Amino acid sequence: MRKLVLFLHASLDSFVEGPNGEMDIGWISYDADLEKHAQEILSTADTVIWGRGTYQMMHSYWPSVLSNPSASQHERDHAEWIEKTAKIVFSTTLEKVEWNNSRLVKEDIEEEINNLKQQPGKDMVILGSPRFAHHLMELDLIDEYKITVSPVLIGKGLPLFQGLKEKINLQLIENKTFDSGAVGLVYQTVR
Repeated sequence: MRKLVLFLHASLDSFVEGPNGEMDIGWISYDADLEKHAQEILSTADTVIWGRGTYQMMHSYWPSVLSNPSASQHERDHAEWIEKTAKIVFSTTLEKVEWNNSRLVKEDIEEEINNLKQQPGKDMVILGSPRFAHHLMELDLIDEYKITVSPVLIGKGLPLFQGLKEKINLQLIENKTFDSGAVGLVYQTVR
């Protein structure tokens, strides 16, 4: 059975974006070591899960990277991967999605995710979309949490965890420290 994996970067004080909104992520300790780690995580997935906001933000940026001569090799590799990867967007307000290999789901989130888990293939990754991830946490649909914690305190912003009504038990299955001082944590949901 495929897993639904949440992959997010967080500050040490558990924020996934700063006080200025979605693109307030300049505090992430991103370097070549973390790039390699992200590539390893994404190599285990063949489907990206997004909410509306993250889909729109990603669609406005990544398709143009392949033709951008100033893009780094890491950016080009990621743009290539994301272009060919299945993208499933959950939104009640969007009318259509136009990015290559994208599909829109407007209702029955829980049923759709459970059906996707039964299909053959690699894992599905929630790449960003922290607000949508909060909803998926409430539904207890996330099987693994792959969180990279940057060595910084930002004081306020959007919390990594929010709105949980029930306890979710997790088991640490992997941890690593990066050259930047960031820590990669992998927790599996215990059901």
